[in-house]
Amino acid sequence: MKVLITGAEGQLGTELKKVLDSHKVYGFGKEQLDITSPHAVYKCFKDIRPEIVIHCAAYTNVDGCESNEELAYEVNSKGAGNVAAGCLKIGAAMVYISTDYVFNGQKGQSYYEADEPSPINIYGKSKLAGERIVSSTLNKYYIVRTAWLYGINGNNFVKTMLQLSQSRKTIEVVDDQIGSPTNAFDLAEAIKVLAESDKYGIYHVTNSGSCSWFEFAKKIFEFAGVDIEVRPISSDRINRPAKRPSYSVLNNFNLKANLGYEMKPWGRALKEYIQSIK
Repeated sequence: MKVLITGAEGQLGTELKKVLDSHKVYGFGKEQLDITSPHAVYKCFKDIRPEIVIHCAAYTNVDGCESNEELAYEVNSKGAGNVAAGCLKIGAAMVYISTDYVFNGQKGQSYYEADEPSPINIYGKSKLAGERIVSSTLNKYYIVRTAWLYGINGNNFVKTMLQLSQSRKTIEVVDDQIGSPTNAFDLAEAIKVLAESDKYGIYHVTNSGSCSWFEFAKKIFEFAGVDIEVRPISSDRINRPAKRPSYSVLNNFNLKANLGYEMKPWGRALKEYIQSIK
């Protein structure tokens, strides 16, 4: 199978290239493919003729989206539309990577794929707009919502915590936002299973279980063998530009129901990741 990956140099794209090595994979970073250009996207797709496109490219700076709203929609919405249109023209299926931030976090329970999105920040709104363009353009699509992603390549919360621990004795981390940390490698493996099926639709894909950012940080230092004090604080103390949902845990219902596939617990996934980077 010919697979084309956008955003191939990011955390998820890097892992997808590894797990899809039994297929013919074409990976493009933002320097190689401008997804905001319909002409560039179509020319690339027409030349390669992939059977499936995994669209990882996105503007993921949540706070940056608040001050760069036009850019957020240009990349996350219009860019997704260009990729979907390119897929339609060549008959390819599409995997669109989305986010838990399409939900407002007020449900108080885990979100199912059928729950109505209601984002509270520009990042979530721009990604939801991308979802809707993809689903209205194509019949052969997978919308994959994930959360709290970390991987070998690029920056992420795990690496930030470990870097900060080298110069601090105490770290403050919010304890009033709950979600599911997700190892990019585990997400890539699940996407591989989806891409090799014809079970199209919306999927929530995160490592199982949930925690606060504070609990996440505590586990990072425990598994890394770092002795540091971690103090819980409220989100109000940080005053970041973008609002975050307080409870954005995703239920991987469709993944299990349609494919019988279960994700490993987030703690075990984190432990494996830290062992790999050490």
